[in-house]
Amino acid sequence: MTAPMLMDILIPASNEAGLIEGCLSALAASEPLPGPVCVTVIANGCRDATADAARAAGAALTARDWTLRVIELAQGSKVAALNAGEAALTRPAIRVYLDADVTVSPSLLLQLHRALDRPEPLYASGLPRITGQGRVARAYARLWARLPFMTHGAPGCGLFAVNPAGRARWDMFPDLISDDGFVRLCFSPDERIAVPARYDWPVAEGFAALLRVRRRQDAGMAQIARCHPDMLAREGKPALGPLGVARLALRDPAGFAVYGAVALGVRLRPAPSDWSRGR
Repeated sequence: MTAPMLMDILIPASNEAGLIEGCLSALAASEPLPGPVCVTVIANGCRDATADAARAAGAALTARDWTLRVIELAQGSKVAALNAGEAALTRPAIRVYLDADVTVSPSLLLQLHRALDRPEPLYASGLPRITGQGRVARAYARLWARLPFMTHGAPGCGLFAVNPAGRARWDMFPDLISDDGFVRLCFSPDERIAVPARYDWPVAEGFAALLRVRRRQDAGMAQIARCHPDMLAREGKPALGPLGVARLALRDPAGFAVYGAVALGVRLRPAPSDWSRGR
């Protein structure tokens, strides 16, 4: 029998001092894994104490004999952070890419490990529980969670993972806005696995912040379409269609109104040319 694969977790974090502790604490509460885990936090362009907060929260990880590495970069770039984090890795392993505002459920890492501990190239994610604090954010999150992209397959929003053969599908992370969209489209739908364990992924708070995030998302996919048009054939996203739109509107009028207003706002104003934070 071959030994179980190891696992590396990379967390790019820019000005996430208020959230990184919760992210790392949730990881530390994970069900036991069959091998050692290395967690790398890449604090990029931070004007707060993200790096110090990560180190302070790391005690719970080291208590499990996990390794915590904190890398500090002056440049505020998620792509640069991902590439810097990967440059520090020296072993073949399942790689989990995690946003600092994501909170994993205890069973998620183990389920990702079981899904990806295979020789063929594979991609996996859990089931996102989209959360919001304010009324507008909650309405937007409800509607978004019902879209076909979110209910079919493994969308990988805020968290995705690949095995070593899957990671060989691309070299360094390219200079693209949508790193998660790029990686997802490196795999065909039958190579993407959705495990049943959940994770919490918050949307931006407030209408203006939702507009910024949605513009970035749309710009990221448009950029992939321009730079890598062949990748779109692997989308596999079912169409919503007029009947689906009508059902969403009838089921959740408030959510539909907020989501539609954000979509309209994106159409009326130009999209950003680079990665930007929504919070």
